[in-house]
Amino acid sequence: MQRNAVVVVADKTSLKRPFVFACAVNMALCFFMLTMTVAGHRDLLQAGQLVSSVSVVIMYILEITCLLLSVLGVFGACRGKRWCLILFAAGMAAASQTIIVTTALSYQDVYETGVVREESKLLSMMPLSAPSKTNRTLLHSIQAHFKCCGLVEGYKDWGSTIPASCHCQYPGKCIRLRGIATLGAPKNQYVYQEACLPIYVSALKRGFSLAMGIKFGSGVFWVVLLVMSIKLMVQIKRKQEFMALLQSNRYVPGAF
Repeated sequence: MQRNAVVVVADKTSLKRPFVFACAVNMALCFFMLTMTVAGHRDLLQAGQLVSSVSVVIMYILEITCLLLSVLGVFGACRGKRWCLILFAAGMAAASQTIIVTTALSYQDVYETGVVREESKLLSMMPLSAPSKTNRTLLHSIQAHFKCCGLVEGYKDWGSTIPASCHCQYPGKCIRLRGIATLGAPKNQYVYQEACLPIYVSALKRGFSLAMGIKFGSGVFWVVLLVMSIKLMVQIKRKQEFMALLQSNRYVPGAF
């Protein structure tokens, strides 16, 4: 009866289930980060922007390694394989240090470069009186999403060809077109008053800050996983020693 009671206590104090759950969360997080990296890399290539191959390769390696390490950690926890957890801990130590340091050092550069690049891209579309089909589609989607019109001077940027995406149905955000100020545009039409460029740039800044926050937070989470894996290794070792002691018939009550 004493032996069974001791085994139950050891199982109850195990970190196996919390560790497996944390690894599952980590797999989902790494998959999300990998998706973000692939999407951002694709957009940059399509826009013809130069991409630092070193930074992109580092992110791909970190995120794919993160997925593989999570699988290894779950296997080690479920099977009681300490060598799997040792590899997991070593990988997480290297990955967490790398992503925290690279994120901290590159935050300002990525933040400023990304925002300036997108702002310049929109300004290059001026004037809006005759935009290309691709630019027109992009502008329409921005105006419809952010409830704005034009880029710099609002609806005036479109001249007399104000598109339907500028039409406003939200009180407080509309301005009524009057007189000759609209250069031939339909009179008594309500359009969005605010220009899109400041709103879009502000949203970009929030997006970059969120992306960097996710990366930095991932590094901190990996440190937590590292600590959990070390504690779990200790528990597995103690449990193995305890079971070996039971089998050798040299068990002394109160030793564990």
